[in-house]
Amino acid sequence: MTDSRALHALAHPTRVALLDHLLAVGARTASQCAEAVGESASSCSWHMRQLARFGFVERAESADGRERPWRATATGFGYEPGNAGPGDERLEHAVLATQVRAEEQALLRHLDARSELPPAWQEASVVHTYHLLMTPEELEAMQSGLDQAIRPFIALTRGDPPEDARPVRLHVRAYHA
Repeated sequence: MTDSRALHALAHPTRVALLDHLLAVGARTASQCAEAVGESASSCSWHMRQLARFGFVERAESADGRERPWRATATGFGYEPGNAGPGDERLEHAVLATQVRAEEQALLRHLDARSELPPAWQEASVVHTYHLLMTPEELEAMQSGLDQAIRPFIALTRGDPPEDARPVRLHVRAYHA
């Protein structure tokens, strides 16, 4: 991403929440998103239009022709610092910080509600921290291997998920400590 305006569009917590929601559950109307992200429908609609200006979301087909759903234009949201234009380092940092805060809030919501989950989901959910010793080349190879292992499970492209499949968030952070 090299457009400062596109970076700026992502440096807002509501927009990150909306994009995350669409990536997890597919096309939704602004009203449906409002309930999920804790904003009004009109606020969600305005933020969706901002995301659409830069190609992050687009209008989806409506089943009845009356609803106006939005969908994400990609199947995931990743950000690699250093890809913006010259002078955009602070904006890059703001986008990444917004995403990290959203991930942390999602994890805290999960931890607060974990005891209400069915036992199988309580046992399957994990939070791991590993301290590794690697070269940059090894880190890139590990990242590539993880990406290949994860892709078959991406919500928006998974062909025929089992009936009991549910949305799962996976956050991967790997950086020189």
